[in-house]
Amino acid sequence: MHGDSHAGAPGSSRSLTGPGEMSTSLLFNKPFRVLSQFSPVAGKTTLADYIDQPGVYAAGRLDFDSEGLMLLTDDGALQARISNPRYKTPKTYLVQVEGSPDAAALDRLAQGVALKDGRTRPARVTRVDRPSWLWPRDPPIRARKNIPTQWLQLEIREGRNRQVRRMTAAVGHPTLRLLRIAIGDWRLDQLRPGEYRRL
Repeated sequence: MHGDSHAGAPGSSRSLTGPGEMSTSLLFNKPFRVLSQFSPVAGKTTLADYIDQPGVYAAGRLDFDSEGLMLLTDDGALQARISNPRYKTPKTYLVQVEGSPDAAALDRLAQGVALKDGRTRPARVTRVDRPSWLWPRDPPIRARKNIPTQWLQLEIREGRNRQVRRMTAAVGHPTLRLLRIAIGDWRLDQLRPGEYRRL
């Protein structure tokens, strides 16, 4: 497991493994306001500031303002299995939303929400308490004194652009904080923000 920032990280070229070669895959806890790419962008922090393993690239993306689990690999088949919607790999999120969703709002999320690009697939959603292990976000969310917040655990099997945020907004509960905790059977576990471990 690696902590802190790692200099000298790779570019974004794809180095796919050939027959008989061992692939390299990493689980990474992406901090808030980090781009899920290696290529530099002026004034922005990227994966290159944390990961010093050459040849790997992100299997799917995680928004700049979202946190949590990413998988990076040099295995093209694994990358496709995670990022291509036809494989329906489940992705699980902890979502802090504004307000307290009632049963009807949770049912809408579970059954599928009509968005501009079509109805979402059915999802699994439950109310949860704020996890005791969760680190504080820097900067913290903008809380409003007279409006409560609620944590949800949400599992989806597709990956449209900013999908979870659009889903919760569509049922009247904007997302305040979004954290991915699992991709398929891979879980965040004890990884701290900015840390990664080899699979």
